[in-house]
Amino acid sequence: MRTRKLGALSATALVLAGQLVAGCGSGGGAYANADRPPAPISISIAVTDARVQLSPARVGAGPVLLLIANESRRSRNITLTAAAGAGRSCVAGEASSGPINPQGAATIKLPLVPGACAVGVAGGGLPPRRLVVGPQRQSAQQNLLQP
Repeated sequence: MRTRKLGALSATALVLAGQLVAGCGSGGGAYANADRPPAPISISIAVTDARVQLSPARVGAGPVLLLIANESRRSRNITLTAAAGAGRSCVAGEASSGPINPQGAATIKLPLVPGACAVGVAGGGLPPRRLVVGPQRQSAQQNLLQP
């Protein structure tokens, strides 16, 4: 008698567990598999006492990581503004790194759109470099091992 009850209880538990597992994750609707944005790329910016260096100076639109090194003897604030004569800026409004100490570094992650920007130092003193942003880069949808 005891074994029958145990058998019946375990069979009921298995059926209930199967129904719970079958119900997990089923939303009933189709999954919208939207493409990922492009993989972020790095742009190196170095500021010396004499100039601003930028590499690369041409990129496609999408997320970027600005790697900024202040190699000068003064605290510097790097800005991205609309380039003179450009029909469109590569950033919405203006972007700024904030003060970077001498021999210090900073990183900024931001999206760029097609257009042109002037990468310079707040307050002037050094001629800005031109950053040209082309059409949107390819999606990272098929890239393996992406976060």
